[in-house]
Amino acid sequence: MRTVLIVCMIFLSCLPCSMSHAQVATERNPLDAYIAEGLKNNIVIQQKDISLEKALLSLQTAKSLFLPTIAFQMNYQTADGGRNIPLPLGDLLNGAYATLNQLTNSQNFPQLENQSITFLPKNFYDAKLRTTVPVINSDIIYNRKISGQQVVLQEFEVATYRRELVKNIKSAYFNYLTALNAVDIYQSTIDLANEGKRVNEKLLENGKGLHAYVLRANSEIASAQAQLTQAKQQVENAKLYFNSLLNRPGDSPVDTAYNADAGLIHASVQLKEETGPAAREELQSLQQGIRINETVVKMNKSYWIPKLSGFLDLGSQAEGWKYNDQSRYYLAGLQLDLPVFAGNRNQQKLKQAGLDARNAQLNLDLVQQQLELSSSVARNNLKAAWETYRSAQVQLEAAESYQRLIERGFRAGTNTYIETVDARTQLTSARMAVLINKYNVLAASATLERETASYTFSK
Repeated sequence: MRTVLIVCMIFLSCLPCSMSHAQVATERNPLDAYIAEGLKNNIVIQQKDISLEKALLSLQTAKSLFLPTIAFQMNYQTADGGRNIPLPLGDLLNGAYATLNQLTNSQNFPQLENQSITFLPKNFYDAKLRTTVPVINSDIIYNRKISGQQVVLQEFEVATYRRELVKNIKSAYFNYLTALNAVDIYQSTIDLANEGKRVNEKLLENGKGLHAYVLRANSEIASAQAQLTQAKQQVENAKLYFNSLLNRPGDSPVDTAYNADAGLIHASVQLKEETGPAAREELQSLQQGIRINETVVKMNKSYWIPKLSGFLDLGSQAEGWKYNDQSRYYLAGLQLDLPVFAGNRNQQKLKQAGLDARNAQLNLDLVQQQLELSSSVARNNLKAAWETYRSAQVQLEAAESYQRLIERGFRAGTNTYIETVDARTQLTSARMAVLINKYNVLAASATLERETASYTFSK
């Protein structure tokens, strides 16, 4: 029977814990909604998206270079004078034509005048549709590949700032909650000080108190009031910065229904994980930059490949704006470009591209070391913040017990008012320490989440 009771007690003691975890998992989290709003409305994110769209358009442009190009071209020229070629048709043919007319007894062969043909055309037009198409061109192939790689690089840059924005939103939100809760703590301190003042005034009226205690109470209230005013100003500043990240008016209300216990549970889970910075978009961006440099090296190596293109002209040309069967024409051809000598410029460009690729690899190694260091530091900072928070909780429990004992002793006449003031000061400091360290844990968790790129974006 005793064993059954023990089992039941253990089962019942586990229920609140399991229920609290379920409640944490199902409660609404306003911070997630604010993160989604910030990712949607942040101005820098919008600028990054525009850069990504431009990269996509550049890729489409690179792809279109494989297609034929059709253009309408027209030239018009007119001139008078200049060099000419005399053509003595009359001198050459008129004698023969006259003899033929006599023999045939007719005028079928008219007399001709000498002609003069000028080099410069007069009232001449040439209108055509020119179609050009690349047949062999390695530069177009590599440019399309580089444009596609740059699109991926731009996507990594957008993702990098998105993660940074998530961390900034979380930190700003936690700073706002810290300042807001600090206002409540200082207000509670003022309430306790007012109660102490009231008690001292009653004691003074009954001849059992001291006027110095009333003055000390007024001083304590004034000091707490100054701290309260400063805390309220910090609330406004934190609110302005938080709303600016979301691209909202500075006076927009902020939902404070955040379950800090859920964040603390997440932080405790992070402490058990050993995630590194391998998933950081910064590393992926640098790796993509290396791929781009490698593609540039390959493109520079292919300088010796000839370039071949074709063209086709369909048009009309004549003088006097004539358009007939004789004016219409077509012209087709191929153009070959084969490099023979360029003063070693191609070799120099190839060496430069190789150096750029090597430098990109060294930069990747350096950044990887820095990110590993920063992730380790962030993990250590979270551990330190967690331990400090646990210590602050113990100190708060002690300060609360001490304040209650001193307050009862003061009412019983065994403790002085100075001791009550000291107890309230310790209690206020302990509450502030718990508050600050709790949100320090959450901020450190957000920083570690950023350093390890472990935040999961909603689709």
